[in-house]
Amino acid sequence: MASLPPTVQLGTGDLKISRMGFGCMGMSEFYGDSEDENSINTLHAALERGVNFFDTADMYGNGHNEKLIGEAFADRWDRVVLATKFGVVRGENGEFHGISGKPEYVKEACERSLQRLGVECIDLYYAHRLDSSVPVEETVGAMKALVDEGKVRYLGLSEANADQIRRAHEVHPIAALQTEYSLWSREVEGEILDTCRELGITFVSYSPLGRGFLTGKYMNPEDLDENDFRRNNPRFKESAIEENKQFVKLVEDMAAQKGATPAQIALAWVLNQGKYIVPIPGTRKIHRLDENLKALEIELKEDDLQTIREKLPQETAGARY
Repeated sequence: MASLPPTVQLGTGDLKISRMGFGCMGMSEFYGDSEDENSINTLHAALERGVNFFDTADMYGNGHNEKLIGEAFADRWDRVVLATKFGVVRGENGEFHGISGKPEYVKEACERSLQRLGVECIDLYYAHRLDSSVPVEETVGAMKALVDEGKVRYLGLSEANADQIRRAHEVHPIAALQTEYSLWSREVEGEILDTCRELGITFVSYSPLGRGFLTGKYMNPEDLDENDFRRNNPRFKESAIEENKQFVKLVEDMAAQKGATPAQIALAWVLNQGKYIVPIPGTRKIHRLDENLKALEIELKEDDLQTIREKLPQETAGARY
């Protein structure tokens, strides 16, 4: 079993979160079938191993994920730092109705999340996606009101650009930015990561394993369940997979040198990009949880990081969505 993960400060506040968090999305939707009892066992195992930072959203499973988290941690909230999100609007049957950052929607969405989770206050509340029809200042102003009411402790944004981050931060301090970041998704490098570092914003890396691709376990579209959304993801089309195998070879070669797994190398690389960067890999399996946590023990020296940089393909085949 991996040793207890170290902790880092969330933004510039007083909350300490585990250096590696846990993404809960796949326990409700998108990555094939799941079973609640098994998911709860895995969540409990993560908490027992020192992970305290758990990430969900109101749209995952159309509310199911928040209810699942609420059930799993009902008697353990004192050990959990919970992040959830609003903004992706879905109908009763799960259909997608776009993005809303309207102030009245922010308030309504928060109330529904509090109810599903069974808590009085959310530790970190993200705008899941920003609404292009609403100025970011208005959305964050409504989020600030939730802080003032004691319903939310810290604010975050997801998939925002540097200008949006700065404008939001002027309305209320932004504690975290969550955006996809991995060896095959490096668009945030440069201006976005620099802005987070400058403003003291924790960068939360979702899909740090490239939606599982960097583990080397999905080398063919048929490796995915029929109801797995990756079957329709451009990067998991057969032609793209062939090109993207370069990334897998890179982590496999480094893993062989380090006596590690490809997943551990991919996670160790993200961890090495900055102490303010917190990856949140997700899994439904306890043995994968343990594998992920061992990435914290892997030492990538400067020569290793340089080797990876030199061998990284310039482009990833296929769009992120």
